[in-house]
Amino acid sequence: MHSVAARPRIKDVAEYAGVSPKTVSNVINDFEHVSDRTREVVKEAIDALGYRVNIAGRQLRRGRIGMITLAVPELDVAYFAELATHVMAEAGRRGQTVLLHRTGGVREQELAVLQGFDAQISDGVILSPLALHARDLATRDRRLPVVLLGERPAVGGADHVAVDNVRAAREATEHLLSRGRRRIAVVGGRAAGRQGTDRLRTDGHREALKAADVAFDPDLVVRVDAYHREYGAQAAAALMERRHRPDALLCLNDDLALGALRALYERRIDVPGELDVVGFDDIEAARFSVPSLTTVSPDKLEIARASVTLLLDRIDGLDTGPLQDHVVGHEVIVRESTGG
Repeated sequence: MHSVAARPRIKDVAEYAGVSPKTVSNVINDFEHVSDRTREVVKEAIDALGYRVNIAGRQLRRGRIGMITLAVPELDVAYFAELATHVMAEAGRRGQTVLLHRTGGVREQELAVLQGFDAQISDGVILSPLALHARDLATRDRRLPVVLLGERPAVGGADHVAVDNVRAAREATEHLLSRGRRRIAVVGGRAAGRQGTDRLRTDGHREALKAADVAFDPDLVVRVDAYHREYGAQAAAALMERRHRPDALLCLNDDLALGALRALYERRIDVPGELDVVGFDDIEAARFSVPSLTTVSPDKLEIARASVTLLLDRIDGLDTGPLQDHVVGHEVIVRESTGG
């Protein structure tokens, strides 16, 4: 016989089902890493006790505001705009309002977000950093829950959600190699230096070349000022002026790839007849370009769901354990730009 309060709480459901409160939260929030049997047991307990999510209670407990911050480098980069849409939808489903902030990839702006803007305007932060240092995470105020997206500046310091960028770039390069491409330029890459997204994706590219016994040429790694279409166009145009042209472009986001496709079209270069193009992120425009763009598609819905769940569990005190690394899935979507 289980005795519960007049209004059942998560811990009552957990006791009834014989699981932890965190597991109950995962089931309520439809988190995928729960076995079917456990999910069934928890749902039976929820039905038996008549449990209902108390959104108002969640927000008022410990003075919660019911608002979380999502901070991204750019909003005119389509990937971040699409990701923001998914995060806002997931947060809204969970009774949360999202404060959207653009950092511009500037360290001072990212620090302000990490420190809660020196004011209590949100309960926690989801941050996609570009400029933070390892010491910034080591010295941050741990009372503000934070989830980092993408590549973080150091191990530890906050919960983390990301794609396996090394593996994703390796698979994209393997696709190009399978089509007989050997001179593959990496637009937006970085062959040395800090372990950011650009470096990790370049490392994955190098791994695929090494496995195929193809020499890595650092001259084919092209840095860009920003991951915008105009810089993709500029990089592609410059590459086409070389005596020894590449036979494929691995662009480290779709905006660079779309800009490159325009530059190649203006030069009457047949894609994919003469040259293949691959992007990253699978933004909506990739499906409608001419030719349509082959791209690495991260699971943006899972990024949103995992980051919001991790953050709210920290806010609600349901997860007080070690910091978590959540790796989301991806796939190479083959379209016309590589003969799909």
